[in-house]
Amino acid sequence: QRQKRKSLVPRETQVKSVELFSHLPQFDHKPLEKSFQSLLFSGLHPEVVKLGQAYANLSISGANARCLAMLAIFKLVIEDYNTPPGKVLTRDLTNHINIIIQFLIDCRPLAVTMGNAIRFFKTKIGAIHPSTPDMEAKKFLVDEIDQFIQDKILDASNVIADVASAKIQDGDVVLTYAFSTSVLRTLQAAHERGTRFRVIVIDSRPHFEGKKLVQRLCFMGVSCTYAYITSLAYILPQVTTVFLGAASALANGTVVSRVGTAAVAATANAFNIPVVVCCETYKFSHRVQLDAITHNELGDPDALCEVKNRPDVNDLRNWNDLQNLRLLNLRYDAVQDKYITMIATEVGMIPASSVPVILREYNTGPSLL
Repeated sequence: QRQKRKSLVPRETQVKSVELFSHLPQFDHKPLEKSFQSLLFSGLHPEVVKLGQAYANLSISGANARCLAMLAIFKLVIEDYNTPPGKVLTRDLTNHINIIIQFLIDCRPLAVTMGNAIRFFKTKIGAIHPSTPDMEAKKFLVDEIDQFIQDKILDASNVIADVASAKIQDGDVVLTYAFSTSVLRTLQAAHERGTRFRVIVIDSRPHFEGKKLVQRLCFMGVSCTYAYITSLAYILPQVTTVFLGAASALANGTVVSRVGTAAVAATANAFNIPVVVCCETYKFSHRVQLDAITHNELGDPDALCEVKNRPDVNDLRNWNDLQNLRLLNLRYDAVQDKYITMIATEVGMIPASSVPVILREYNTGPSLL
């Protein structure tokens, strides 16, 4: 059995955890904030510490953004790396990267996209011959990372935008939830093609990510309506198609996305409205998940106590002092495949049940997913 890596940040036992979710890593950023300074002096690359802080405070969020930021740091670390005397690059660099990965996990659990990118990167490190000069090996790794970003993220997103935007016709009313870069590019592609449509952005607390999407769409000249998730059932009768983003798509067809997505997909299905999920294939995972309990991520419970621009809403301000009260802030939902009409990928439109087929094809192909 693989030995569990030791955390770089000491964790305190959480007293006020929700019992049903006590098996998940509990949200606690107090020891993390104290450790940032000491980790800088321990030899950890300063840019890695900055990235960890950005993950922790959610200034970098979203599956694609987090993966791109991590790969950019890997490139920076490679360029600054020199193999110590008596060491082999493949082993020493892998150990060096493992420490960085563990720190990023301490700041926030890895996304599926990051896990797949790390596996790809480590495979490329292992492919380097021990006799290869450092400069040549480093150039090879940087080029491979650039190629991965171009093929799996940037080009894939552009192809998805072309494939999914073809489903938007003149006069359509498109509904989406929160913010997704893939959905944004899809709507942008449809707008640039001259299609006249309207977008309804559904949003929810505590992050209100949909405001960012509305701002960008309005800047492009797309007609938008902004509403909270509580009004979803009243808005859906006028909607023709629902477009959703995804954090990952699992082998049993389940799609994992930000919390609230399952409610949107299930309600749309009840109204017989097609639900299209925009998801790059590098987000596909062999993991199987039937619910959002066994595997999830916990957010800051204090975020549920505050309402932006409403200082008068403070009933839960001292929730920590109430012995029998627990607050639960889940980050992800698990959307069952029966609520998903199609998944738009760079290999075309596929049903959710075809996710394992794509995974199998990639595993037997020349490159890893």
